[in-house]
Amino acid sequence: QVQLRESGPGLVKPSQTLSLTCTVSGGSITTDYYYWAWIRQPSGKGLEWIGHISYSGSAYVVPSLQSRTSISRDTSNNQFSVQMSSVTPEDTAVYYCARMRTANNAFVYDYWGQGTQVTVFL
Repeated sequence: QVQLRESGPGLVKPSQTLSLTCTVSGGSITTDYYYWAWIRQPSGKGLEWIGHISYSGSAYVVPSLQSRTSISRDTSNNQFSVQMSSVTPEDTAVYYCARMRTANNAFVYDYWGQGTQVTVFL
């Protein structure tokens, strides 16, 4: 059973950098054909895909966040992370990490972390 757990500060001040880590157990982040994603959900809104890092280490961030977001991994600790700079209150959300795989030419999320609330305020 794959398990994912997000960790990081719950409060971040505007203009600072948000850093979250996802620790994976029950499976390796280097296993072929799996992708490890970050998703967020502001209160009262839908899910927003931030990006992912692949089993080979290739990272992708959605264009709207590319200028201030990076995704990386630590294979020795089986973790992957997201760093988002210059945060504003609009970045307040529940942040999730998840595992994706491809099925029928689409991405399917099959395991999720429980999510962690990040609030940006002074």
